[in-house]
Amino acid sequence: MHPFRAAVEAKDVDAISRLFTDDIVFRSPIAHKPYEGREMVAVILRAVMQVFEDLTYEREIGDETANDHALVFNARIGELQIQGCDFLHTREDGLIDEFTVMLRPLKATMAFAEKMSVKFAEAVNASTSQS
Repeated sequence: MHPFRAAVEAKDVDAISRLFTDDIVFRSPIAHKPYEGREMVAVILRAVMQVFEDLTYEREIGDETANDHALVFNARIGELQIQGCDFLHTREDGLIDEFTVMLRPLKATMAFAEKMSVKFAEAVNASTSQS
C-alpha cells in the first residue's frame, strides 16, 4: 500500500503533508491554476476530507519502485457517487512533488465543487487565524 493511501485512509493530514515536498504542485479538478506548497495543499486536503464521504481506494496502479502512481478511489457527495484518481509523482527521496486529481461524473464533480468552495474558505480562514 502506498504511504499516501495509508495516510488518507487514516484521515491523518499531518502524515499526508509530511509526504510532500515543500514546493509540491497540486492540480485540482475544479481550479484552473495549480496550488503550490506543502501548507496550501494540506489546507486543501483538510477541506476535501470534510466534503468526501466514505472515501475508499479500489486500486493502485504503478510499481512500488516507480516515481509515478495512480490511486483510484470512490466516495460520495451526499447521495451522489463520485469516482476519482490521485496521480502522484515522487522524487528519488520518495517525497511527492506533483499531485493531480481527476474526478467523474460531471454532476458529482459539480456538487463537489460547490461544497468544496465553502469548506476551502473555512479551512483557509482557520489556517490564517492560527498563524
